[in-house]
Order: sequence, then structure tokens, then C-alpha cells
Amino acid sequence: MCSAQRLKKMKAVEYFMTQGFSCCESVVKWGIDEGLCPPEMLSAATAFSGGMGSGCLCGAIAGAQIIIGSQYGRDNKYNNEYMARVKAKELIQKFKEKYPATCCRVLTRGMDMASPERKAHCANMVEECENLVKEVLGTKVG
Repeated sequence: MCSAQRLKKMKAVEYFMTQGFSCCESVVKWGIDEGLCPPEMLSAATAFSGGMGSGCLCGAIAGAQIIIGSQYGRDNKYNNEYMARVKAKELIQKFKEKYPATCCRVLTRGMDMASPERKAHCANMVEECENLVKEVLGTKVG
């Protein structure tokens, strides 16, 4: 799929590649657009970018988990903390079927933070997390 087709198909990738949003913000912004989480979550997503600033959990995964929590967490749409954890675990398991780790530092090892190579590589994680949210939530969005 060429870059233009990919951007049109995957809204989170468009936010990440062309709108200045970070990995986590891009996934959450897409979730907001789809009505999967409230707009207030976008500012919270900022702190999760780049592995929470320390290279830990991939920001795109964190964004996906924010959306799952918005759907299933305490006092939310389904108000089912147990299912929030089940869905969160499912997303991680599915991510690890494709990628070797969930740690930003591991996923981007050897890449310069500001390089186009890393940006393109991280766009793959953003795309994967948008797809996984759709799959895990069983929702037809976008």
C-alpha cells in the first residue's frame, strides 16, 4: 500500500505522520473521532508518548489502552473493570504476535529519535494499534 493510500485508510497514521501528533496522541485522537473516548483524553495521552518519555511502554499501545479503559473502565460505558483488563491483555497478546516487545526502547533500538526511519517505523505501531482497537473492541469504525 502506498503512503497516500495508507494515510487515507488509517486516520491515526495520518495524525502521526502529517498533523504533528505523537504516537499515543494519534491513536487517542482517532479514538475521540470515532466516539470511543472523550476529548479530555487527548491531553492525558501526551505524557505517554515516546515510551512515557523514558522508553518504556510503546506510546501507541498506551493510546490503545486509554481507549479500552474509556470503554470498559470504572464508571465508563460498560463499567466492567474485569473486561477492561481482559481486553487490555488481549490487545497486548495480539501486538506481541506481530512485534517482539511492547517496550518503545526495544521496538526502536538503534534508531535516532528524530529520524525519518524511526517515524516510519513508529507509524507501523500506530497503524497496528488502531487495527487492534477495532479488533479487540469488536467495533466497525472508520
